[in-house]
Amino acid sequence: MADQEEEDLRMALRMSMQQWPPEPKRSKPRESGGAPTGSPDDSPEAKSRRLQRELMAAAAEKRLMISGKHASPARRNVAFPKEEKDGVAGGAGGDGRKEVSCGMELSDADVNQLFSMVFGNGVSKGILAQWCNQGIRFSPDPETFMGLVQHEGGPCGVLAAIQAFVLKYLIFFPDDLGKVGPNMPENVDSRRFSKSESVTSNMFSSLTEDGKARALVRSMGEILFLCGSNKRAVIATLSILVHDAEGSDSLKDDIITKALEGVSIESASDLQKILRVNTYTSIANAYKRLEAMIPVFQSRMGALLFLISALLSRGLDSIQADRDDPNPPLVTAPFGHASQEIVNLLLCGQAVPNVFDGRMDLGGGMSLKGISTCVEVGFLTLLESLNFCKVGQFLKCPKWPIWVVGSESHYTVLFALDTTVQDENELEERESQIRKAFDAQDQSGGGGFISVEGFHQVLRETGIDLPSEKRDHLCGAGFIVWSEFWQVLLDLDKKSGGLKDPTGSMGKKVFDLYHFNGIAKSVLNGSQAASGSEMPIQRPRLTKLRVSVPPRWTPEEFMADVVLPSASGGNDPSAKETVIEVAKPEPAQHAPLVDCIRTRWPRAVCNWVGDPPSIV
Repeated sequence: MADQEEEDLRMALRMSMQQWPPEPKRSKPRESGGAPTGSPDDSPEAKSRRLQRELMAAAAEKRLMISGKHASPARRNVAFPKEEKDGVAGGAGGDGRKEVSCGMELSDADVNQLFSMVFGNGVSKGILAQWCNQGIRFSPDPETFMGLVQHEGGPCGVLAAIQAFVLKYLIFFPDDLGKVGPNMPENVDSRRFSKSESVTSNMFSSLTEDGKARALVRSMGEILFLCGSNKRAVIATLSILVHDAEGSDSLKDDIITKALEGVSIESASDLQKILRVNTYTSIANAYKRLEAMIPVFQSRMGALLFLISALLSRGLDSIQADRDDPNPPLVTAPFGHASQEIVNLLLCGQAVPNVFDGRMDLGGGMSLKGISTCVEVGFLTLLESLNFCKVGQFLKCPKWPIWVVGSESHYTVLFALDTTVQDENELEERESQIRKAFDAQDQSGGGGFISVEGFHQVLRETGIDLPSEKRDHLCGAGFIVWSEFWQVLLDLDKKSGGLKDPTGSMGKKVFDLYHFNGIAKSVLNGSQAASGSEMPIQRPRLTKLRVSVPPRWTPEEFMADVVLPSASGGNDPSAKETVIEVAKPEPAQHAPLVDCIRTRWPRAVCNWVGDPPSIV
C-alpha cells in the first residue's frame, strides 16, 4: 500500500512537469481532428486539469520532503528553471545520490571524500567550530561597511578572496551591479580606467545595502564559475531550510538562526544530513539562486558552504589532481587556516599549491604546479619577503589592482582605486627604450660605448633633440659612453626626448593603496579617541597608504648622475632644488605590510596616518 502511494506521488510529479498538450514530434504534425483551434490554455477544461496537476504535485512534493525518500528525476525542475541540470558536482559520479526539493544529497562516498579532503582525519572540534560559525557578512561599521567582517579565525582565506572580487565590482563596475547576464565584466579592458577616470576615495560613502548584496552575488557567482571552468557552478545549501528554499522573502535571519540551533558538524555523516547541492550551467539562473540564498551564506555556516560550493564546482577528483600532495587536508592544522590551495582555487579556479607561474620541473618526471593563467585579482605574501617563496607575475600583476595578502596566519586585502598603479614607471620605460637603441649600436662587446655614427642613429630612433653644444661635447672624443649620455638625458627636458621631470619628483611614482583587514581588531584611534573613550573598540580596519616608488636606480646613483650635469650647467636653482628633493625623501614608516608591498614595487616607501596596518 505504501509503495502504491509512493508511486502515485511520483506520477503526480511527472504529470506536473509535462506540457499540455504534449509537444508533438517534429517528424509528425499534430492530429487536428476534433481538436480546438485556439490555444489549449484557453480551454476551461485545460485550466482545471493544470490546476489539479499543480495541487497533486505540491502534495507529492511535501510528502517526499517529509519521507526523505528518492524523488523522480523530473522533480529537478520543480525549484529551478528547465535549462538547469541540478545535481552534485563531485568526483564520484552519480551513484547513491538522493534528491530533495532544495537540492541533491551527496552520496556516502562523495561526502566522505569531501570531508576528508577539507578537514582530514582527527580534526579538532575547535577547528570545526571555527568553520561552522563564520558567515559572509558586511561590516556594520560606517568606516568599513564595504568589507566582509571576520569573527572566527580560520576562514579568512575564503573571506579575503570573496572580498577581493567584491571590491572589483564596487570600485570598477558600480553601474553594472544591477545587470545579471552572460556578459561578464571581466571582458572589459582595464586600461579604460585612466587617472582622470579613477574613483575617488570617498566612493564607498555612496554604497547601498542593495548594491553591496549585488556585488556579493556577482563575486560569488564569478568565483564558482571560475572553479567550474566557466561551464558550471555548484551551489551548496542546507536541507534544514527546505521549507524556505524557494524564495528569498521567507529566508530571514531569525528563521535561519532558529533552524541552525543545535546543529553541529563533527563528522562526514553530520555534514551529509544537512548538505544539499545543485549544479547550474546558466550564469543568470545561478545568480538568481545565489541572490535567494544570500541569507543562508550570511548565516554562521556561510563560509563553509561557499568553500564546499567552490570545491564541488571544480570537482573533487579535479581538486586532488591539482595538488602536488593530495594527502594533507585543505584546512591546515593546528589553527584551521585556509591553505594556499584554497586561496588559489578561489583566485584562479585551480587548487594548485604554489604561487609561481606555470610548473617547476624537478626532473625524473616530477613537477610542482603553480598558476597557469592571468587572474582577475592577485596575491602577495609576506613569505616572499622572507625568501620562503616567489610569487609569479600572474598573481603579482592581476587585471585589476586588488590583491589578497597572506601572512603566516592570516589573509587580508590590498587594493587601489586606479588601474594605472600597475603601469610601468614612465621614466623607467623611456630609459629602457633609449638603452635598447644604444645597446643595438654597441659594437664594443658590451663595453658601453658606441660610435658617432651609431649615436646619431640612436638620436633618430628615439626622437631625442639634443642642443648642438651638448651633441658636439658628447661626440668630441670620437665615441659616446653610456654613462655620459645618461647624465645628459637626465638634464634634458622630456619635450626634447630627455628624462628631466619638471615636477621635481625625478621619476618617482606616487599613488595610494588601501588595506582592509576584516578580522575585528582593537582600534586605539579614530572615533573613540575623539569621544575621549579609553576603551578600544573591536572592528575591521581600513588603512590608506601613500606609496612612493623611486626609479630603478638607487637615490645615491641618481644623485651622482644628477649632480654632474647640474654643476656643468652653472647655478641653476631648479637643479639644486631637484637634488634637495631626492636627498630628503619623506620619512618612511614600516610595518610587515610594507614588506609585502615591496615584493610588488621594490624600493617602495609607505606612509599612513594612525595605527599601522595589520596583516595578522
